[in-house]
Amino acid sequence: MTVSDYGSVLAGMGFSAFFSQQLSLEERASCDAGRVLRVQRSGVTVASALGESVVPLDGHWWALPTEERPTVGDWVLLDAAHERVQRVLDRKSVLQRAAAGTRVDVQLIAANVDTALIVTSCNADFNPSRLERYLAWTLDAGVDAVLVLTKADLAADPDRYREAALAVRRGLCIELVNACDGATLDGLRGWCIAGQTVALVGSSGVGKSTLLNTLTGDAQQVTAAIREADAHGRHTTTDRSLHRLPGGAWLLDSPGIRALALAETDTSVEELFEDVATLASRCRFADCRHEAEPGCAIQSAVAAGRLDARRLANWRKLLREEAHLRETYAEQRRRARAFAKQIRHVAKAKSRWRE
Repeated sequence: MTVSDYGSVLAGMGFSAFFSQQLSLEERASCDAGRVLRVQRSGVTVASALGESVVPLDGHWWALPTEERPTVGDWVLLDAAHERVQRVLDRKSVLQRAAAGTRVDVQLIAANVDTALIVTSCNADFNPSRLERYLAWTLDAGVDAVLVLTKADLAADPDRYREAALAVRRGLCIELVNACDGATLDGLRGWCIAGQTVALVGSSGVGKSTLLNTLTGDAQQVTAAIREADAHGRHTTTDRSLHRLPGGAWLLDSPGIRALALAETDTSVEELFEDVATLASRCRFADCRHEAEPGCAIQSAVAAGRLDARRLANWRKLLREEAHLRETYAEQRRRARAFAKQIRHVAKAKSRWRE
């Protein structure tokens, strides 16, 4: 059975015209399309119209740049025997972050996600600055964002968390839920329709795995209690994986993200902080640093209570990160081009020597 034979089955898995138009006639006749459910060092677990299979990844995949390797949510083409990944199809969206450590690299979180469910709790875990970081991240990825406020049943005034979130981004979609009570999840189910892919992202201990278990009606993921002192939890999900929901949607569960370092961004910070950017355009001086310069519209807004000093500080922080990453990636690319040029020069010299 080839790609052409089971279009309706693949459509239910999220295989749209965006992916099918990437296939050649030869590939349609000889290959199978599959969705990556999980990535291991030795291979990938792939779901296709024929079921699930574990497909090994040979060494050449690990020699490629990180962003070119298969990740959870990717669509891949398999040979007829499902023994080899032929190629990864172009992604319509990708959630990624700057990898930890000194080496400049990215870590792929998931591909082809339609909606990110940013999960936080109605307790000490709620952090407006971290929420801004997640929103900038999803904006950059081109993924719709929904804020899921869990543990609403334990909060004395859960609506104050909703109001605080709307102060971060006006018009943000917000769901107040009790992750253990399926009756409170109807709003979330509206995002989990057949063929859609949603991702649960957030810190440890906020209830992501409990949400997954309640939505699927099955205890697929282990859960654990949080520390009462600071509302922090332990990692109970150890790897990223896609799960099919009863209604036909695909749900990504992932380990809690302790530190979300933005990868190379485009205009997401500017879009998220449009109010601050608008104020900056009204400053008297074009090179205003928004500190103590006369005629600074931003400092005037802070003094008048029209702009939160915390929001201003986080805007500056994210812009600094954005500038640093842009410079770092540019330098990395410059070195890579120089190295490639040197390799070509050596290859030409060897060729002339042989002649």
